[in-house]
Amino acid sequence: MLTVVLAVAVLAPILADRVSRFVTVPSVVWQIGFGVLIGPAVLDWVRATGIVDALSDLGLAFLMLLAGYELEFRLIRGAPLRAAVWAWFASLALGVAAGLLIGGSVAAGLVVGLAMTTTTLGAILPVLRDRGLVRTEFGTRFLAVGATGEFLPIVAVAFALSGERPTHMTFVLVLFGVVAAGAAALARRPRHPAVARLVTVTLGTSAQVAVRFCVLISVAMVALAESLDLDPVLGAFASGVVIHLFLDTGVPRESDEVLKRLEALGFGFFIPIFFIVSGVRFDVGALSDPATLALLPVFLVLFLVVRGAPTTLLQHRALGLRPAVAMGLLAATALPLLVVITRIAQDQGVLSSDLASALVGAGMLSVLIFPAIALRLLDADLVSSPRDTPARSPVRPDPRPGP
Repeated sequence: MLTVVLAVAVLAPILADRVSRFVTVPSVVWQIGFGVLIGPAVLDWVRATGIVDALSDLGLAFLMLLAGYELEFRLIRGAPLRAAVWAWFASLALGVAAGLLIGGSVAAGLVVGLAMTTTTLGAILPVLRDRGLVRTEFGTRFLAVGATGEFLPIVAVAFALSGERPTHMTFVLVLFGVVAAGAAALARRPRHPAVARLVTVTLGTSAQVAVRFCVLISVAMVALAESLDLDPVLGAFASGVVIHLFLDTGVPRESDEVLKRLEALGFGFFIPIFFIVSGVRFDVGALSDPATLALLPVFLVLFLVVRGAPTTLLQHRALGLRPAVAMGLLAATALPLLVVITRIAQDQGVLSSDLASALVGAGMLSVLIFPAIALRLLDADLVSSPRDTPARSPVRPDPRPGP
């Protein structure tokens, strides 16, 4: 089964490149689509069991690790983070209101509403990086929007599904935060000379101490989150922040090399398996119900209303109209966390298979449609930007110094 999954992982970007001359279809959509094709719903070549399931969980961990690594709080703090947080709380109010109307029960409504406040930071960042937009004002503000759309929904879902134990959940989250903050503080300390030497001398050998240490941090943070009954996604996201701080204490060239190898592990192997297995797990049969199928466009529009509209309104003044609309479209793009949240809710018997399938299906459509429109808007803004000064253009390199 693993051979079939890896063959699909290779085939997806090839087809994405071939089709790109006609229409832009993100590789992640190909991966999920092929997952549906090879899964139980169609060909039944692959099932999410055993080693395939374990590698999929590692793929999700790497996806969130690399998303957390991209966060630079010194860049997003201040106005970008404030705007992102206010937009998320506005999305929360709209999402919960919509979810309570659709969900059928209070618990299901809360889950549906929170799912609509998510943003696919991990899947969008590679696209922005390929376009050279990460180090722009637009990229900085999207980091803030994506961080709130990844981190806050997971924390909120933990409370929403805590039942009668909100005090216990508060204690657990505070405990996890203290441990994560302690790890971050240790990571910021200058490296011991012996550690620095070992990192340097093993960078080109089979030992790869720095890479192994980074993977250890990620696995340890994920294990800590699981031991506290938190979602492992939270641990993986926090580990990315800690790893970034750790690598920043070293020589920039060495840190870049370690990051490249982590990205090679993630994007080259583990992350594609996660997206393909997400397609394998997708309940296509639930969409045979006309009522469930009708929810797909409803949820797609709600993503725009709940997550996209508040983001656009709060970014308009800083970015201008077209980049702000593009930001709203990217903010409304949701998939990995949708899969995670719906899986958690289904495991706890809170969310029906029909609603989960409709949410994930709408998330797949959002990944297919929204980024393509957003990139066209950004390209149009870049064409018109010579009339502006470079420092004011949101898609020009950010004048603030990098790390």
